Amino acid sequence: MLRLYSASRRFGLLKCAKLRRPYSAVVDAGVEPVRGMDLGVAHSKLLLRSVAAVRNSAELQTLGVADGETRKMNMCQAINDALRLTLTSDDTAVVFGEDVAFGGVFRCSVGLADEFGGERVFNTPLTEQGIAGFGIGMAAMGHTSIAEIQFADYIFPAFDQLANEAAKFRYRSGNEFNAGGLTVRTPSAAVGHGGHYHSQSPEAFFAHVPGLKVVVPRSAVQAKGLLMSAIRDPNPTIVFEPKILYRSAVEQVPVDDYML
Repeated sequence: MLRLYSASRRFGLLKCAKLRRPYSAVVDAGVEPVRGMDLGVAHSKLLLRSVAAVRNSAELQTLGVADGETRKMNMCQAINDALRLTLTSDDTAVVFGEDVAFGGVFRCSVGLADEFGGERVFNTPLTEQGIAGFGIGMAAMGHTSIAEIQFADYIFPAFDQLANEAAKFRYRSGNEFNAGGLTVRTPSAAVGHGGHYHSQSPEAFFAHVPGLKVVVPRSAVQAKGLLMSAIRDPNPTIVFEPKILYRSAVEQVPVDDYML
């Protein structure tokens, strides 16, 4: 039994070593490493992509944006860009949540209130249930409703509104009404110093709710394209944004409007 244990332990270590290789790939001299990360992660091809890698993306080529203008953005800036494009192209779009008018805790909405005014980008009271309920009502009245829950850890007071109202609104009304215009953004997961109330990943709770869509981006290109898709999807969608990637995932992001 000891031999079996030793063999399985060695196999496990070997397997883990193989799994780590993609995160410590050969350093690309054309890509700036992520600051503040372990050496292997700092050069991860999953976090950083060169202009050439974006140009060669089959998905972006299909969308017709691979050969257009790109700009270096981290995930936070890519989200801000998606929100700005939405507010520019959609007169019914509104962005709201705790402190979003000031730019938000992580600065994802910085500058939007100044550009689009306080009637379209505004702060709410500290009530997650109220934010979700208000967003559902706005969406039901035909608005593009983009709500922010300041931390995913505090989304649980809004669970009833999202799971029992937003998700079921279309069904319970016989398709006469819906909350498909609702998108909820929220920073999630750990950063290493957030404690138990700023480190949770509650996406699994919502992934099992029929009528809701759940999105988790891993890069700047994905964050912009997936957020644009979530906003325009005819179903209520929750976007869980891993906050550790806000400034560590940096890419050349197409400046054009695109959806993934």
